[in-house]
Amino acid sequence: MKKRYLLPLLLLALPAFAAEEERDATQIVRDAIDHWRGLTSYTVMTMVIHRPDWERSMTMEAWTKGDDHSLVRVIEPKKDRGNGTLTDENSMWTFSPKVNRVIKVPSSMMGQSWMGSDFSNKDIARADDIIDQYDHTILSTEVVDDMEVFRIESIPHEDAAVVWGSEVLAIRDDHVVIEHAFYDQDGELVKKLVSLEIEEMGGRTIASRQRMVKTDEPDEWTEIAVDEVEYEIDLKDSVFTLSNLRNPRD
Repeated sequence: MKKRYLLPLLLLALPAFAAEEERDATQIVRDAIDHWRGLTSYTVMTMVIHRPDWERSMTMEAWTKGDDHSLVRVIEPKKDRGNGTLTDENSMWTFSPKVNRVIKVPSSMMGQSWMGSDFSNKDIARADDIIDQYDHTILSTEVVDDMEVFRIESIPHEDAAVVWGSEVLAIRDDHVVIEHAFYDQDGELVKKLVSLEIEEMGGRTIASRQRMVKTDEPDEWTEIAVDEVEYEIDLKDSVFTLSNLRNPRD
């Protein structure tokens, strides 16, 4: 008699197992974002924009605080010095010393190129959208270089204000993202962010050099390399203001 109850009990348990996996996948993604960004951070980085007939390099400083605040400012080359981008919750502004204007980036332009690179304004502005507006599932796990790697598919909610049909991340068990692929609504791969170098910096292991490549233009790419980074530093709220974007003081 007891055996006839076994199958119904297993079927009842399946949603619980699925929910547990979803929570695990979401936590893995959240841990990766928190690991990369920290509670606060200060970074000096070099961005190289490569095209078949030219190449351009910029050195930038970046400050982040929590999930919603970031400021990026160009320090080299001299002709671009002072160009900056500020994000605050769901808003994004840019500043150019040449025109001496702070411009709010409208939602219609969030998918456009950031500073002429292969990263979009959206890529820079809201890293945690993938937590708030997506459902996550572990597709597979494998061991690479003695490190467990989780391949996670992230599907946006139906009402999510995102352009991607799905995203797939490969995340090591030390929270380092080694690959981040972006797919359109038809399931076609549009672009991919790949970690080329991983090392210990700022007291933690991070992807120190990453390359974004669009599928239809493999000879065009953008690399961002971390030159130095500090985590969990004291940052005033005044760093993340329009006033400081225009006239650096902090």
